[in-house]
Amino acid sequence: MSILEKMETLEYGPSLEDSKEALAWLDRHARRFGHFIAGRWHESGEVFETTDPSTGETLAAIAQGSAEDVDAAVRAARAALAPWQALTPHARARYLYAMARQVQKHARRLAVLETLDNGKPIRESRDIDIPLVARHFYHHAGWAQLLPRELPGYAPVGVAGQIIPWHFPLLMLAWKIAPALACGNTAVLKPAEFTPLTALAFAEICQEIALPPGVVNIVTGDGRTGEALTAHPGIDKLAFTGSTEVGRAIRNATTKKLSLELGGKSPFIVFDDADLDSAVEGVVDGIWFNQGQVCCAGSRLLVQESILETLTAKLRARMQTLRLGAPLDKAIDMGAIVAPVQLERIQRLVAQGVEEGATCWQPTNPLPARGLYYPPTLLTGVHPASTVAQQEIFGPVLSVLSFRTLHEAVELANNTVYGLAASVWSENINVALDVASRVKAGVVWINGTNFFDAVCGFGGYRESGYGREGGREGLYEYLQPSWLQNAPALPSGASPHSGAAFPGPEQGTPAIDSTIKQYIGGKQARPDSGYSFPVYAADGSLLGEAPLGSRKDIRNAVEAAHKAAGWARTSAHNRAQVLYYLAENMTHREAEIAAALAPVVGEAQAAREVALSIERIFAYAAWADKFDGAVHQPPMRNVTLAMHEPLGVLGIVCPSEAPLLGLLSLVLPAIAMGNRVVAVPSQSYPLIMGVLYPLFDTSDLPAGVINLVAGPPRDLGKTLAGHDDVSAIWYFADPAECETIRRASTGNLKQVFTHDGHAIDWFHAQQGEGEWYLRHATQIKNIWVPYGE
Repeated sequence: MSILEKMETLEYGPSLEDSKEALAWLDRHARRFGHFIAGRWHESGEVFETTDPSTGETLAAIAQGSAEDVDAAVRAARAALAPWQALTPHARARYLYAMARQVQKHARRLAVLETLDNGKPIRESRDIDIPLVARHFYHHAGWAQLLPRELPGYAPVGVAGQIIPWHFPLLMLAWKIAPALACGNTAVLKPAEFTPLTALAFAEICQEIALPPGVVNIVTGDGRTGEALTAHPGIDKLAFTGSTEVGRAIRNATTKKLSLELGGKSPFIVFDDADLDSAVEGVVDGIWFNQGQVCCAGSRLLVQESILETLTAKLRARMQTLRLGAPLDKAIDMGAIVAPVQLERIQRLVAQGVEEGATCWQPTNPLPARGLYYPPTLLTGVHPASTVAQQEIFGPVLSVLSFRTLHEAVELANNTVYGLAASVWSENINVALDVASRVKAGVVWINGTNFFDAVCGFGGYRESGYGREGGREGLYEYLQPSWLQNAPALPSGASPHSGAAFPGPEQGTPAIDSTIKQYIGGKQARPDSGYSFPVYAADGSLLGEAPLGSRKDIRNAVEAAHKAAGWARTSAHNRAQVLYYLAENMTHREAEIAAALAPVVGEAQAAREVALSIERIFAYAAWADKFDGAVHQPPMRNVTLAMHEPLGVLGIVCPSEAPLLGLLSLVLPAIAMGNRVVAVPSQSYPLIMGVLYPLFDTSDLPAGVINLVAGPPRDLGKTLAGHDDVSAIWYFADPAECETIRRASTGNLKQVFTHDGHAIDWFHAQQGEGEWYLRHATQIKNIWVPYGE
């Protein structure tokens, strides 16, 4: 072939990365690995094989972790915890720094191991994954040094159990181990059974830097190992990255502090003014990067109708040039699918999409003769409700839908149970930022996709999980307020005051006009049950009757809260003004409210509750426009806007020990951040509703922002927890019911915030007020904005 002919075709010859060093490393370990526990290798009776998905060849035999292995690892982590925390911040920083340096030292070998074990192209392992691993350890070495000064009043949670997936094996390890260690925790990590090799190579790095034994423990195995880790009582916090189905099972199996980074069906939105050639390259990076095996892959292409044909034609032309082949070839674009089970899933879902009416197009380039490969795939004519538009495929498959208006684009983008990421393409920055603010996703890239950095938080909304990894916001997943560690246990069962008795309907008293009513949608509403229940003073005398709330009352309250969605769009300043007005109105009725409370809690506590309630209203009015986001500066030509957004509709079950102050301490941070609330008032004094709703009515609070439904906290709490239109549940009543509430809330994976059995002093501002509550009332959206030509 002449030089001219080569210039015409621009075909690449093979350029294989040398795997000699990686294979030699495997051979030095006799291609057999045990668990890494307490700084040493431990053999296990049962083993499984890890294979190269591009060839099917066995790479090594890996230990299958048992419950006994997990227990040994957790005990080692627990034994190492106090000595690790006793080190100075600088000493912990030096260990993390040493990890970063060793990752860089062994970068080439780690990249080759990752590609052999996972099947991803060596260019991605070498140029993206491993540099980001080092970046995370460097970044968190800095946090280890600065933590006492930057985050005073926080303490490590203890022993962290961490379960990571197979699509970014070493990077996911760094995302979890680096912040855990920086915050003073120890860790037990389980890598995915398909891709354990780089985690085991990291264990060797821990030995090389003389990390104290037990600080990092790695136990390999399949789902059985993960189940044992999840169930272990010695784990204080669990972090999981993986599928939504498994995340839901973990959520159902544990009541531990939990962060979940789950699946996605991310929209890739292209407007008619976008740079289409750049958008095409963005699609390539968005869905065919790592063979589409990326939780935030832009698997739904939403195209403005006027450019649909033009963009899809450009896409087909670009797809025709994508090269599939041996992952160690530096000249290929796509490697192998990780495992047969994943390849079968991709094939099955594409076939189902075609059955449902989609048109499938694939380039004509041949696939390699052996190995697990699937071609880049374009599905057009996809209906918004079809399987391929709703289910995560986790493969190189792009579903195309069209839209006409910006509003329709946002509706289509949010037409999913997920909320992990989105990409918006427009040359009009006003349009791009408007869409970014309206899309329900934890990460939004403008005119770009799949950008990651240690300084920027990453995580999802809705059924894509909760919690953040990376940056300052990721540290909170491994910290807790210092006071919480020493807080006494809250007794289970009866209220500290006589309070309410909840009869069955056959014993109840039918509601009459003079009985306190529910407060729903800004109006007093009789309970759907038609019954009320008596409320007693501390001396046993009858104070009055409260409405007996039911499932239908909760349904009506949730509907009313959703109708008040405009509250989230109200400026923080205006929300603050409403709260200040509420405090002003309460001061006018201070003596009256205290007198109403006194028969239940005593005159001294009643007066104190009212005075502190006014002060707390002022505090959250102050916070309303001050608990704002941040601007991150990642090491690329982007700025990242970390914006605090409200969760939506919150269900709040209030504590009994402070009927007024406890309710306001929970409701106020929620509404100050733009949420709407359905609250179940104190069991000891639900009649407090009759005091509060006249205040709400006269303080310019929009109807539906606060809804109050009285009744049995356990029953109403379970109803709120199981309601799919409730975004989060805060449960601060009987600690015996916390586990029940968590399990009831797994349907839509709503966030759960409870006292976890600790007694909270609502009269102490450090415990009953502040950022701890505000963080639980918000979720962070990171919007990546590029700059420059």
